[in-house]
Amino acid sequence: MTIKSPETFQNTEAFEDEIDLRELFTVLWNGKLVITLITGFAAVCAVLYALSLPNIYESKALLAPKDESGAGGLAGLARQYGGLASLAGINIGGGGGESSKSMMAQQKIQSLDFFTRHLYEKIVLDLMAVDHWDAASGALVIDPNVFDIKSQAWLREASYPRQAKPSAQEAHKAFLGVLSLSEDKKTSLVTIAIKHQSPVVAQAWVSLIIEAVTEELRGSDVEEAQGSIAFLEQQRAQTSLVSLDEVFAQLIEEQTKTIMLANVSKDYVFNVIDPAVVPELKSEPERALICILGTLLGGMLGVLLVLVRHYAFGKAVSGDHGS
Repeated sequence: MTIKSPETFQNTEAFEDEIDLRELFTVLWNGKLVITLITGFAAVCAVLYALSLPNIYESKALLAPKDESGAGGLAGLARQYGGLASLAGINIGGGGGESSKSMMAQQKIQSLDFFTRHLYEKIVLDLMAVDHWDAASGALVIDPNVFDIKSQAWLREASYPRQAKPSAQEAHKAFLGVLSLSEDKKTSLVTIAIKHQSPVVAQAWVSLIIEAVTEELRGSDVEEAQGSIAFLEQQRAQTSLVSLDEVFAQLIEEQTKTIMLANVSKDYVFNVIDPAVVPELKSEPERALICILGTLLGGMLGVLLVLVRHYAFGKAVSGDHGS
């Protein structure tokens, strides 16, 4: 019986590895035609797909939340005089746990209710019925199979529960797909961005969103302040304590300031640091990257197919002949 030394085992393994590598390269070389054809076909498909994609433009605005350090006067007075008012059975109230206007504005922008009341009718056509944007004329071309310009009628085919005209819920889902809303945690700066085939529409939508959410919160605060004033005046008339009369006067003054600031402030929620502009260059698609990835995937698929055909089916066929 012959005992092989460790050096012999190592030489044998190295020889087998060399044979395997030689066999692998031989298999790939013999299947080079298949690999080339599949790679070429994938490259052509990737190019055609990339060219079929429309240009998408992104318009964005950089916003800084308004300084709310002066807000909360009502809450401060409520904390200061709350005990005194409670002696007369009056509940002044007072916040402190309420979210900031910036956070509330961001949540409203993404809500279905805000979209339905402020955006739906204004943007549904440009959101759901666009065919393409004509860069030469700057016009947005509507798909005639979806919407008829002359009759102003929706023509798209839709099955229940969808209708010819997209509902607010369906349009809202599409809107969230083109909306980008982010906040820098360090600086609290908020970025609102819209992507669309038309750079003009993208810029217009960003401006519309900022204007709409500003008016929404302005109206809400004015209405709340007016209600507070009415309540405070009613409570003031029901008390005979001079000290409480002074408290109510200060509270009413704070609410009056809120109404005044809301009506005179143009940028009630955000200071616009960098307004939205009509972008000149597209943001997507990355056609070169699509073509490269498509070609690489085609090459990998071709190599895999050649190896599977050789090691799975080739050896099975040779085994059947041997038997």
